[in-house]
Formats: sequence, C-alpha cells, structure tokens
Amino acid sequence: MQSWPEKIQFTAPLREVSLLDAVALEQRAALAKSYERGVRDGERALSEQLIRQRSELLEVQNGIFNSLRRAVPQVIADSENTLISLAIEVAQKVLASAPVNVEMIEAAVREALSHVEETTDFTVLLHADDLDLLQKMNSPVLLQTAAGGHLVFQSSPEVTRGGCIVQTRFGVLDARRETKFALLQKSLQT
Repeated sequence: MQSWPEKIQFTAPLREVSLLDAVALEQRAALAKSYERGVRDGERALSEQLIRQRSELLEVQNGIFNSLRRAVPQVIADSENTLISLAIEVAQKVLASAPVNVEMIEAAVREALSHVEETTDFTVLLHADDLDLLQKMNSPVLLQTAAGGHLVFQSSPEVTRGGCIVQTRFGVLDARRETKFALLQKSLQT
C-alpha cells in the first residue's frame, strides 16, 4: 500500500475509525444489495397480499349483495302476509264488537241460501240467540220455503253469532264469520 504524500491534520483525535479494505467494501455492497432485494421482495409480497385481500373482500361483498337480493323478496312476502293477517284480525275484532242485529243475520242466511238454490231440503243452523232474535222479530227469512221441499231452522252450539251453517242432502255450506275470514285470509295470501 502506498502512503499519501501530504499529511492530513485533524483538529481533534479520530475515534472509531478503521481502515476499509476491499473485502469489507464488498461485504457492505452485498449487504446493501441484499437489503434492497429484501425491500423489493417485501413490497411484492405485500402487493400480492393486498390484491388477494381485495379479491376476497369483493367476493364477500358480492355474496352479501346476492343474499340481500334474495332476502328482500322474502321480506316483502312476509310483510304482506303479516299485514293481511293484521288486517283480518282487526276486521274480526271490529265485527266482534259490533252488535248482532236482525238485518245482519238475515243477510247471512240469504247469502248462504243463494249458494244452495239447487237443492230442495235445507236445514239452517243458527246460534241460539240469533234464532231467538229472528223469531221475536217475525223475520221474513223464517217464512221462506224451499222450492218443492222444506226449510228448517235450528239452533246449534257450533254456530257463532252472526253466521249460519246450511245443511243439504248434498253437503254442508259453512257461512260462519270465522270461516269467511279464514277463506278471505287464504285467498289474499296466495
């Protein structure tokens, strides 16, 4: 190694100074390259991980949107059925609190009989209080006759106030209020 022709003078003594040789410089350069390679590899791995996570997040998001698309029609259908049930229940409570009168009973009997005009023998079952009310008021419904046959009015514990059941030799027509409400609710929910 050659010596430097001029002398360098320092104002303070040097501390922690060492001479670098070629091997040390190569080690430092290799270390710097390794560091840069590690940084690039880390950035690449992080970038790939972020891309994977974005992809997974998009899949989850699409799954949620698809679930919501399927759930909304079901929620609408459930809401419609609940509203129908609520409306029917409110109507039942309103009618249950309404007083039963002769006109209401006569209308129920006439409507039921209009559906069974083909037969000749009828038995109309009424609630005992409704039958008494019709008899006390001398209702013209009690005076009706079947074409060529006979029409009988009887009280029955099966029949609730305001409704009736008509029995014929061909079958039974249920014109009770609760049956009408059940049919109405069924028809509205389908």
